[in-house]
Amino acid sequence: MKKMIIPLLVAGSALLTACCNNDSSAPTVSKEDAIAVVNGQYISKKTLADLEKEISERGHGQAFPKEKLIEELVQRELLVQDAKQKQLDKSAEVVAQLDSVKKTLLTQADVQNFIKANPVTDAEVKTEYDSKVAGESGTEYKARHILVKTEDEAKKIIAELDKGGDFIKLANKNSLDGKDAQNGGDLGWFAAGQMVAPFSEAVVKLEKGKYTQTPVQTQFGWHIILREDSRAQTPPPLEAVKEQLLPYLQRKKVQTMVESLRKQAKVEILVPLIDEPAKAATDAAKPAEAGAQPVAEEVVIEEEVKDASGKTVAKETIVEEVVEEKAPDAKKEVAPAKK
Repeated sequence: MKKMIIPLLVAGSALLTACCNNDSSAPTVSKEDAIAVVNGQYISKKTLADLEKEISERGHGQAFPKEKLIEELVQRELLVQDAKQKQLDKSAEVVAQLDSVKKTLLTQADVQNFIKANPVTDAEVKTEYDSKVAGESGTEYKARHILVKTEDEAKKIIAELDKGGDFIKLANKNSLDGKDAQNGGDLGWFAAGQMVAPFSEAVVKLEKGKYTQTPVQTQFGWHIILREDSRAQTPPPLEAVKEQLLPYLQRKKVQTMVESLRKQAKVEILVPLIDEPAKAATDAAKPAEAGAQPVAEEVVIEEEVKDASGKTVAKETIVEEVVEEKAPDAKKEVAPAKK
């Protein structure tokens, strides 16, 4: 029966280990620590263990029979030996790729070494919790909405509601945001800050069980909003969010370390950071689209910390400005009202 190589090339680190086993700088593998020997070259037990671990992590618990994994490593070793016999390991392309992989591994190793030497303390977790989670208090709202394209459509729906129309049925029939899911425009529980400003302001002003008598306009369209309920927002206990705070604090420490290295280093940028004049002139000579104008937009990037139930309990927000050419009649996609 013809044997085929298992398609496990996504397991990059294990493959790299297999490729580099014959390198003079690689640790010597003894027979006792090997799973197989191929033309005098031993394949270590660690290589197999690394491959099994990586497949499990990338495949969410998926596993292959051990004999197939060993056969995979044997065939890889044969390919490595054949490549070296052809001196492909000395080709400029392969050398450059190996150097790139080596730099990536060294980068990861340096970060892990720093995290190990500078662990996040319980006191730091507590400080972050007190400032970003425990301090969050206020009110949560439960609401539904009907989203339509025009103000006239919204006014007609409000008129139907005034006559006793069922909000859920009207949402399923008319709402751009809800008719596909047939969820009656349900938005669940949310804090006012999670919604765009006009929407959240309208929800806060509404009484329980009331809907907006005037359509609410946002960048997504026109909304009719029904406030179903409200409740006090209670922050989760420290232990419930500790595991989410730890990686966030680790990233902050690493970023501080990298910024420190950057300040101490002598760095000279050798390429222009803006478009060259020739390219700029070429772009300027191109006919502009009719009515197209530069439009500045704010891009909001939020990093969330969630508790065990998946509820967002803290957020870090970065706002960047992006300028792009947009035609005035460009159509916008309808999106949910949540930020």
